[in-house]
Amino acid sequence: MGDVAERLYPWGDTRRYHSYAAYARRTFGRPVRKIAVDGGFTCPNRDGKIAYEGCAFCDNGAFTPSYCSPGLSITAQIDAGIRFASRHIGPDTLLLAYFQPFTNTYAPLETLRARFGEALAHPRIGGLIVGTRPDCVDPRTLDYLAELSRTTHVTVEYGVESVRDATLRAVNRGHDFAAARRAICLTAQRGIRTGAHFILGLPGEDDDMLIGQTAIINELPVHAVKFHQLQLLRGTPLSRRYDADPEAFGLRSPDRYVELTVEILRRLRSDIVVERLAANAPEPYRHAGSWGLRGCGSLVAAVEKKLAERRVFQGEIFIPLQR
Repeated sequence: MGDVAERLYPWGDTRRYHSYAAYARRTFGRPVRKIAVDGGFTCPNRDGKIAYEGCAFCDNGAFTPSYCSPGLSITAQIDAGIRFASRHIGPDTLLLAYFQPFTNTYAPLETLRARFGEALAHPRIGGLIVGTRPDCVDPRTLDYLAELSRTTHVTVEYGVESVRDATLRAVNRGHDFAAARRAICLTAQRGIRTGAHFILGLPGEDDDMLIGQTAIINELPVHAVKFHQLQLLRGTPLSRRYDADPEAFGLRSPDRYVELTVEILRRLRSDIVVERLAANAPEPYRHAGSWGLRGCGSLVAAVEKKLAERRVFQGEIFIPLQR
């Protein structure tokens, strides 16, 4: 392709994918750190409104920092999170309160105002990231978040996981892809930064399907995406299915996952920020699919190395979805 190592890509640096670091540098002009917060919410997939057992792959403890506890106030959790990450936080670091565990819009608006307002009242917090389900937002909630976004940073991050309804049913998500599309569009229409989370490798989804779904992601008005490999967590319904029939899962090796990720990135719109490429559950939660990683950095480095070896980059072969 005649590509050179030091070329500047459309997102303004020499990395071959549009990283969150590039977005933060361009948008805020300083480092950004997310401070996870447990707002004390639950999920309609757990309290019986939709189901009781939750999503088949999910254990919130696997990605919730130890300092997060609904028994502590929002302020106390933020203080604990700052201490926890102190060696990564400088005096000019922008801190964003990340409402991560469970469904963080699954409550009356008055409750959301109180929880989010307490976070924004903390002197070190400069914005919010709200993780939620696409079937748990309504116009009043989105109008409130849009109002906040006019004076502070707000990202709404939707768990989409797959664009295929059959897959969503198989993992007990309790909503279809149309719900995700609708929520993302309503959020973006209000000027709110919108993200979407996808698991690569859910049962029944082969590499061609996952590469092909990139065209559908490109059509969504998302500002950011998170991708990671399927991890099977101990005690989850999906881990029990795996034990009964491992061949049905086709878990990918790290090398195969790297190749898959490169092909997805090549097709992904260049303006979409890629906030995650891998996941790494703590050892006590691991059942299969974590590859024994000590962190995600080695896998991200492998993706970047493969992009460089092949002289390819995000959006290189982006083609708008044809209808």
